[in-house]
Amino acid sequence: MLSKKTQYAFHALIYLAEHAQEHPVLISEIAQKKNISIKFLENILLELKNSGILGSKKGKGGGYYLLKPPEEIMLARIIRLLDGPIALLPCVSLNYYQKCETCSDEAFCGLNQVMAQVRDATLKILENKSLKDIVHYSKKKLKTA
Repeated sequence: MLSKKTQYAFHALIYLAEHAQEHPVLISEIAQKKNISIKFLENILLELKNSGILGSKKGKGGGYYLLKPPEEIMLARIIRLLDGPIALLPCVSLNYYQKCETCSDEAFCGLNQVMAQVRDATLKILENKSLKDIVHYSKKKLKTA
């Protein structure tokens, strides 16, 4: 399950992507439009900035902006950055692997085998979907509403 932190990060990134052509966006504007606590949002945006996803400009006309086009910001990267592993079990995680404490042989563990398939199916989607896809679906939904 995505944490609130990651959900808020996606909402902020969507807002930034939708306003990318205009100017850097103030934290207060994002917080107000997306109903997110400014203090919580500050921490999220700083983390995204420190990871090379966002840039910021200080002073008049300042705020946050995307460093890359939305189609280059992959969903899997954001989730791993803010939530850690995508896999549901540490023994099937590709980037955060930890030996399972409850079974003696992962190669013969049915749960491990099924969760590895779930991980692969999830990654197939998340590593091929970008911020642009989320923005596209959001706009599509608005047009039909």
